[in-house]
Amino acid sequence: MESQQLGRMPYFYGPEGALVQVDFALEAVNRGSTTIGIRTDEHAILASQLKPTRALIDPAEKIYQIDEHLGATGAGYIGDVLKLIQELRLQAQKHRLTFDSPVDIKSASEELSSYLHQYTIYAVRPLGASIILAGRDPTGVQMYQVDPSGTYFKGSGFAVGAGSDRSLEVIQRGYNPRMSLEELVILGTKAIKTVTQDESMIEIGVVSRVSSKFEKLTAPVQTVQ
Repeated sequence: MESQQLGRMPYFYGPEGALVQVDFALEAVNRGSTTIGIRTDEHAILASQLKPTRALIDPAEKIYQIDEHLGATGAGYIGDVLKLIQELRLQAQKHRLTFDSPVDIKSASEELSSYLHQYTIYAVRPLGASIILAGRDPTGVQMYQVDPSGTYFKGSGFAVGAGSDRSLEVIQRGYNPRMSLEELVILGTKAIKTVTQDESMIEIGVVSRVSSKFEKLTAPVQTVQ
């Protein structure tokens, strides 16, 4: 009974101090498509599994351009992911209009973190989505992850969604800070293939220090040869 009451009250803490509804949102993320991000000083990639859909239905987009220099992907409820992508795009446009310059990656992550945090302190459900951002700004190629609690992390390798722990292990074993872009794509594809049990595609986006532009690869990668 106590567990049911806590589950209905998004502003209640659990017996051990955990935000119960945020824990539920994280579980929703863990049921999402396998999604990864890998960064070096020169390049960064975002990659996500395109889960098989019914006949005659096009697969949903998983890699999103936020601004010319910034991209994002996410795992969890697709409606929540799209809501956060829209929020990121809005904040990027506001920054350009206000400061006449593109938003830096850390500021974009902080804005999204603050937005998500609002859903943990009012009587609404937290959004069941975790977002990975990658882009190029004056500080270099950067990558962040933001989870449903509003907590954000900066790093060189992230994995969210189904099988994320195993995907992250693959990334950690194969990572080298001097990897080429081609090697990053191969490692990212391998990290997703490791946990993919069915034939599906992988959508990939890349950003490089030299070009400073976030771009999607022209064609998804097949997970089963």
